[in-house]
Amino acid sequence: MEISWGDFEKVDLRVGTVLEANDFPEARKPAYQLVIDFGQEIGLLKSSAQITKHYSKEDLIGRQIVAVVNFPKKQIGKFMSECLVTGFADVNGDIVLTSVERTLPNGAKLI
Repeated sequence: MEISWGDFEKVDLRVGTVLEANDFPEARKPAYQLVIDFGQEIGLLKSSAQITKHYSKEDLIGRQIVAVVNFPKKQIGKFMSECLVTGFADVNGDIVLTSVERTLPNGAKLI
């Protein structure tokens, strides 16, 4: 299915740095609760991410990721997810995070 350039421009993909990664035992599938810094304009957002196969909590702290920051908030159990961390499924279906090649300012937008 093709989309228009205008459709693509509606998706707000930003770089953020993971500040916190916590266990999320209430999640149906193994996941972490993340707190991500998207810079002064956007601030701190929370996300639930099913990335436990390839990443420990310690691996995530300080890592820059790419997330969609303009989806509506989503209630996941008692946790409110405020952005969608992006990644790709490997051959086993486990998620590998989308990241950037070089360090960028938090909040940098995909253009």
